This record gives sequence, C-alpha cells and structure tokens, in this order.
Amino acid sequence: MSRRPLRIGNASGFYGDRLAALREMLTGGPLDVLTGDYLAELTMLILGRDRLKDPGLGYANTFLRQLEDCLGLAHEKGVRIVTNAGGLNPAALAAAVRELAAKAGVPVTVAHVEGDDLMPYEEGALTANAYLGGAGITACLRAGADVVVTGRVTDAALVSGPAAWWFDWGPEEYDRLAGAVVAGHVLECGTQATGGNYSFFTAHDVRRPGFPLAEISEDGTAVITKHPGTGGAVTPGTVTAQLLYETQGARYLGPDVTARLDTVRLEPDGEDRVRISGTVGEPPPATLKVGVTRIGGWRNEVVFVLTGLDVEAKAALVREQLAGPLAGVASVRWTLARTDHEDAATEETASALLRLVVRDASPDRVGRALTSAAIELALGSYPGFHVTSPPGPAQPYGVFASATVPAGRVPHTAVLPDGARLAVPAAPAAPGTPPTRTARPAPPAPAPGAPTTRAPLGLVAGARSGDKGGDANIGVWTEDDAAWPWLRATLTTERLRALLPETAALPVTRHELANLRALNFTVPGLLGDGVAAGHRFDPQAKALGEWLRARHLDVPTHLLPTAPDPVDPSATPEGPRP
Repeated sequence: MSRRPLRIGNASGFYGDRLAALREMLTGGPLDVLTGDYLAELTMLILGRDRLKDPGLGYANTFLRQLEDCLGLAHEKGVRIVTNAGGLNPAALAAAVRELAAKAGVPVTVAHVEGDDLMPYEEGALTANAYLGGAGITACLRAGADVVVTGRVTDAALVSGPAAWWFDWGPEEYDRLAGAVVAGHVLECGTQATGGNYSFFTAHDVRRPGFPLAEISEDGTAVITKHPGTGGAVTPGTVTAQLLYETQGARYLGPDVTARLDTVRLEPDGEDRVRISGTVGEPPPATLKVGVTRIGGWRNEVVFVLTGLDVEAKAALVREQLAGPLAGVASVRWTLARTDHEDAATEETASALLRLVVRDASPDRVGRALTSAAIELALGSYPGFHVTSPPGPAQPYGVFASATVPAGRVPHTAVLPDGARLAVPAAPAAPGTPPTRTARPAPPAPAPGAPTTRAPLGLVAGARSGDKGGDANIGVWTEDDAAWPWLRATLTTERLRALLPETAALPVTRHELANLRALNFTVPGLLGDGVAAGHRFDPQAKALGEWLRARHLDVPTHLLPTAPDPVDPSATPEGPRP
C-alpha cells in the first residue's frame, strides 16, 4: 500500500538563522518532520574552538534555546525533529535535549547519530569530520525517536534520511533516494528557496520570506512549497537558484546516492508550488568526504579611508610608509575599493577604501605593533587620514581542507532512544550502468547578426554563487527558453574569465544543466584557504554571481525586458572618461 507524501520542513539554514523559525514552521501548517541545518565549514571551526575551551561544548546551543520554546508544541502536533545541531558533540546535545524535556515534562524520546568525528586525525587538525548519509537518521526514526540529533551529515541527509524512514526505502532505491536528496538540497538553506538571496528579488515581497517545506512522494518526486500566508515566493526560478548553490557538476555526489542534477525537471504546480521530477540516481562513491579545519595562523586588518582627490597617490603613500613594518610579514594583501564618486554630494560617497590584510604564523608580527605603526601615520600621511575602526590585536584564523576516506572505515552509528548502539553499514557502492540521460537536447545556436545592445548580463540571467572550502561555484540560468540558447553559446569559460578577471589564471570548469536552462562554473582556488582565513573581500563568494550579472556584454536586443540605451564600455557612473 502506498503511503501519503511526507511533509518535511526546514527551520534553519545556518548557525545564527531566525530564532523564531521553529515556532513559525510548527504553527504555520501541518508537518510530519521538521529539520534544522546549523553546520557549515566555518561553523565547524567555531565549534572546534568552543570544544577547546570546554570539552562538553561543540554543539549549536541556539537549537536548545529554540526547543525551550517549541518542544512541547512539536510533541503536541506529532512533528519529529531532525537536526545536525550536534556538531562536534551530538551525544552532549542529545543529553541536553533529554534534560530539557524532563524539566518541561514533555515525554519525547531522543536519539543521536555519531561516528563522523575522526579526531585525532593529523597533526595540527582542530576538527576532522566525515560527511555521513541519512541511514543513521533513518534507523533512529525507525526506533521511534521524536528528536534525532546528528553531527556532520550531508545537509541533504536531513531530508533523505526521514524520507527513507517514511517510505521504508532500501539502500539501492537510487532514483527515489536521489529525488529526496535533491529536495533536501533545496530545503537545506532555508529561505534561499523562498526568495531570499534571489537575483530577481524585486519581483516578489521578500522582506520576511517564509521557510520552505517539501511534499515528498513515494516515487521520490517532490513539491517544494511554504506555509500559506508566509512571505517570499516559491517559483521555478527560486528553486533553480538553490539547486545550483554550492554544487560542483552534473553528478551531485553523496554518501547514500549520486543524484544526477542534469536529469532534474522543474514545473509549476500551483501558487508557490514547484514540482521536482525525473531525478536519476546512481550508486554513491566508495569514499566519504572529510572536512578538516585547523588554526592557520594569525591575521589582522586595517581599512584606510581615502577621500576626495588623488586617491591612487594617497594609497601609494600609505603602502610606501608601511613597507618597513610589513617587511617580515608572511602574507600582505592590499586592496583598493574605488567606492568614491566625482563631485560627490556626501563625504562618504567621495571616499575610497584601502584595505590591508596581514597573516602570519606569529601573532606578534601582525599584532598591535603593526597596527600601531599604521596609526602612527595619522598626522604624517595623506590629507584626511582616518581608518574605519580602531586597530586591534591579532586574531587566529582557520583553514578548511577536504579529503576522502573509505566509507567502510567510518564508524557510522545510530544511538537509539533506549541507548542501544546500531552500526550503520556503508551504502553499497557497486558500479552501476549509467542510465539514459533525460536532459533536453541542446538548443540551436542563436542566429548570427541579430541586433545587440550593450547591457548587464543580469537583465537576462540569474545567478547564485557560493563556496566549498577554497573553491567557488557560480550557477547561471535563464528564466525562459528564449534566452537559453544565447546564454549557452555565449557564456564560455573564456568569456567568464574575461568578465571576472579574478578567475583569469584559475582552472574554470563549465557544466551544462539543460533541463534547468543553467550553466554551473567551478573555480578552484579562488577563495584561498576558505572563509575563515579572510583571504578575499567576499570570502564565501556569496556575491560573485551578482558581480557577474552586473558585467556588460552584447546581448541580443530582443531578449532584454526593455531596450536600454546603449552602454559606453568606457563610461563611469559620472559620465565618459576623459
């Protein structure tokens, strides 16, 4: 007998997300399972530092604050809760949830998943965690757990694990599991699926977007939606944007299944409803990803404000004056952001920012002695000298790296509500026969000679970008079929490097996802040692896609929503350059 669809929602996309979201999701409409994603690469570093201070810590304590308000409500409504807020210490968080439930008199059962923590791993490692799949979550739910706490599982496992429990899927039902993984990937970042961080945000009211939920059917198809009356929007575009977020290529590798993103199909299913179908699954790889963090050294920064005329000369003077104090520093990075405008009406818009970031193995070389040398210039440097904030001491920075480990060597364990420990075997990784692709055929190339207008790419394409350690990805898509052949033919890796000069020397790879009318670019090394190292102005590449959309190129005039005046590529915001 088939079972009704699973209604599964999300109430957290990161550590620090909206505290009220858990209550909003529990009161907004019916749910069977509610998930919360709290972990990211930077979060593991933060939790690692917490654990150094107190071995009893290492989990996302904001989850407990949410449960204090909502555990009784979830129990009353019969909603199971699944979260990776356990971080580096899922057993401790599970114990804290039991204690909270006992004090509140709420009769819930709690289980947790462990085995991802591979410490001690290697010299200098602060944390080392394998990315587990959803099978441990499935086992905990089958044992009757009302609350399941995990450590480092894949974000999508928070959805695929409950789906496998709900429908009693086996480990080799790859298409169904892949469909749930894709739905989980859409839900994992919360309101990014309902209009948050969306390129075409002006088309919707996104002042307070609601959190997403999925209705997953037994065959693995799903409908992405949100509770009635909540803000934001669920459209094929918002779902496409999230599908492209932080993915590497057509094959989305996971510990339970490999989901073929090039087979995914989206179609509207009513207001704020998008159906996901057609997802093909393949066996997972025989290895698991391992995320490793370590303290990379010490960093500091000073931001100088350069106002008015002679900005380049002012910047050159500061760099020359600090050349001596910076001579022994391992890494020195200067960036000049020309935020200034000619004949500006306010002092702020007449100012540029010169940012100095220093990194070294020694805190002394980048500590107060260095920042004091910068401040000592205050009365003897460029006119109008000031900085954005007082100088501070050196701060430790983290480094993230990834590796792989054979799946069979990771002790994936479900600790059930009664305390029993159940070993979870690695998913079968036998080589399968590649399925027939169901991607739409390549569109014909646009006709040559059509009239074009110099315009921003973003007038015809959306983008979503993000990070994986030191690597960046940029997903670019069109909202309709008309612009897709042009985007596909025009936005080559060479054109991307030209539009984004920071990528020019890097090994950019392009992947086509024709069913989504999308291209996905991976840019290894753009982010250096990752977000915690503070290597780049936008260290997680969150706005890299929006920078790309703002770049000008020759766009077929008929594709533009309105035909703007031609753009002079040599023009500045104030007019043509002399």
